[in-house]
Amino acid sequence: MGRHILKREQAITFVKETFANGLKNVLNLTPVSSPIVVLDGTGINDDLNGIERPVSFPIKSLNDQRAVVVHSLAKWKRIRLKELEMLPGEGILTDMRALRPDEDYSPIHSIYVDQWDWEKSIDTSDRNLTFLKKTVEDIYQVIFQTEKAVSEKYPEIKAILPEEIHFVSSEELLLTYPTYTPKERENAIAKEYGAVFIYGIGGSLSNGEPHDGRAADYDDWSTNNERGYRGLNGDILVWNPILGTAFELSSMGIRVDKKALMTQLEIRNSLDRQQLTFHQLLLSNQLPESIGGGIGQSRICMFMLKLQHIGEVQVSIWDPIKKDSLLAKGVELL
Repeated sequence: MGRHILKREQAITFVKETFANGLKNVLNLTPVSSPIVVLDGTGINDDLNGIERPVSFPIKSLNDQRAVVVHSLAKWKRIRLKELEMLPGEGILTDMRALRPDEDYSPIHSIYVDQWDWEKSIDTSDRNLTFLKKTVEDIYQVIFQTEKAVSEKYPEIKAILPEEIHFVSSEELLLTYPTYTPKERENAIAKEYGAVFIYGIGGSLSNGEPHDGRAADYDDWSTNNERGYRGLNGDILVWNPILGTAFELSSMGIRVDKKALMTQLEIRNSLDRQQLTFHQLLLSNQLPESIGGGIGQSRICMFMLKLQHIGEVQVSIWDPIKKDSLLAKGVELL
């Protein structure tokens, strides 16, 4: 049992190193250090869907000022671009560790989150769907080539991804499958194409509901793109035959400018947030235009190694009864 786990750990390391090196090269990213905690009340932590509670604690040496464990580094990275004086076309790559205690356990969800969080400075002229799609295609080729490398090193693992990723807006997806739930739409389109980027996620669709939730202050989901739909962000999904579902590998997008930030704060009835540190920096033109996202390390490893539970590629806290029942089925968690 121990040697089997050791071989899996070695395979996980191979996947992570192969993918991270490819991503760094294709997007021109410099690896940088990143925080596990940020100060509360600054607006820097990722609010996810706006309802998840971060882990919070007082800091004795700062007169009990409260800090929060990050959910992701969506907004911190943009500040870091400014501090590092990154020029358009240059970006950063972080090895992010986060805690999301409100996450519901599932074969693909844990309270522990490990991501490659990346952010890249862009020109104002790059704020368009064409640039977003080109960046997605670059990332997808790294995913495609990583799976190919894994299959070559471990011949028992077969590569299954298509050579190209399919693009569809969340509104088009709704019109194609009007009676389906958002998750059912994702399953249908991912199964049909094998790999898909659904763009325009966060704003309300023609049925009055968003495809999925997004915070108001990092991705731009309200600006009209050249296809006539709203949104300059989205998710990379692949079809996972092991789980029989669509499998999200990345959430990413062009970040809000001043106009989009104010529009989205107003939509979410959160205009009071404009007084926070991050928002003041953006509204006073102190932050660069950027594109960025998070790519799940455990998700990538799960998919590349064709495993069925996220606990097979990361160490976390699990219900002991559930853990034993999985072991009885041959699923050995780390």
